Amino acid sequence: MADPKGFLKNGREVASRRDVAERVHDWDEVYPDGIGRALLPIINTQAGRCMDCGIPFCHQGCPLGNIIPEWNDLVWRDDWDGAMDRLHATNNFPEFTGRLCPAPCETACVLGINQEPVTIKNVEVSIIDRAWGSGYVRPQPPEWLSGKTVAVIGSGPAGLAAAQQLTRAGHTVAVYERADKIGGLLRYGIPEFKMEKKHLDRRLDQMRREGTVFRAGVDVGADKLTGPQLLARYDAVVLAMGATHARDLPATGRELGGIHQAMEFLPQGNRASLGEEVPDQIVATDKDVVIIGGGDTGADCLGTSIRQGARSITQLEIMPRPGEDRPAGQPWPTYPMTFKVSSAHEEGGDRVYAVSTQEFVGDADGNVAALRLVEVDAKFQPVEGTEREIPAQLVLLAMGFVGPEQAGLIEQLGVELDERGNVKRDESYAASVPGVYVAGDVGRGQSLIVWAIAEGRSAAAAVDAYLTGSTTLPAPIKPHERPLVV
Repeated sequence: MADPKGFLKNGREVASRRDVAERVHDWDEVYPDGIGRALLPIINTQAGRCMDCGIPFCHQGCPLGNIIPEWNDLVWRDDWDGAMDRLHATNNFPEFTGRLCPAPCETACVLGINQEPVTIKNVEVSIIDRAWGSGYVRPQPPEWLSGKTVAVIGSGPAGLAAAQQLTRAGHTVAVYERADKIGGLLRYGIPEFKMEKKHLDRRLDQMRREGTVFRAGVDVGADKLTGPQLLARYDAVVLAMGATHARDLPATGRELGGIHQAMEFLPQGNRASLGEEVPDQIVATDKDVVIIGGGDTGADCLGTSIRQGARSITQLEIMPRPGEDRPAGQPWPTYPMTFKVSSAHEEGGDRVYAVSTQEFVGDADGNVAALRLVEVDAKFQPVEGTEREIPAQLVLLAMGFVGPEQAGLIEQLGVELDERGNVKRDESYAASVPGVYVAGDVGRGQSLIVWAIAEGRSAAAAVDAYLTGSTTLPAPIKPHERPLVV
């Protein structure tokens, strides 16, 4: 145990973000010098709040099974190298999860029964940022090669985790990405102010030094490489393309100009923020922006629109506004639906709950000019007399994703789909076609980054066993397994 009285003496502290007036004028992370550095003055004390519980529910809360009490203790004892080793034992990319994960481990923290939980996520990101800064994170190339080849399709967190594990196991791994650069949603879906791409790039450099081959700009299933050619070329294939089929809103006026999916808007904003030239970029500058969807993607659209100079921003959510406290029907250690304020919400914009879009109103040029909405009751039925119209020259649809894109590779491979349109897999992550394995959102459906990494690691173990007859790679979870907090 770290400090036996730490949880009694010290309250929860988190890193301070940069002043709103400063950060909305740049694309840098919202924390000064990165969140890990911002936290270092307080993080030993915060790690000391961990009680090293007899049954650490944080383990069950984390799909990766992170050994949280152990690296909390090591941080409190100032053994940062030991903490990094313990953290990397279960998580390939803590610099990603420490910035982007909603931290279900914290809602499962035993201290959270009647106090503020341990700042697990903050400790995690401090460990890895300090490790990178000290040069302790180094490539781990395999000692021998198996002679087996694996193709990983998709370079998001699931694909990268599977690729790193399989490369370290001695297989020759090629990662295919249809975008022009590797990283999937980590590259173009996550704004720079949430995670600067330097964190992604240095991890990719480590993977290259370990032997992983990256092939960007290749849309597998199209002309360059078809599904049958892929199966003929590689001993095993891991599908990790994500769930990229966005949910649409078939309301009257949907065809008007100025209505876009969030994943049309955000990648362009990311490119522009990194200095790339983006022809015909969708921008929020001097526009009334309406974001439909109250989740993280909607918040990313909000923060991006603010930095582009939108005139006004309204974020709509069909669900009622959550309460500040844990609902009675969602007791510890379940993940509670509570009101959350992201860094983007601190910066501006209006949030409107319990409303539904009725119609998009156009102007004489065929572009959206307003949005007609109505309040809804608990059953999402319109409340009579609550109709109103708000101005909108840019509407962004951030309502989530309904599954993977089936045209192309999935159809060519002939893999079975489940009732939700995801690629079906068995208990070992194997698809219905021999040698094809499935990891992440393409099989699970839209989910969290920790689930993607956990499934990538588990699928890698299954592929290693398929290729060699056995495996020593860890497998955190089985398909469709759930922690106690979800």
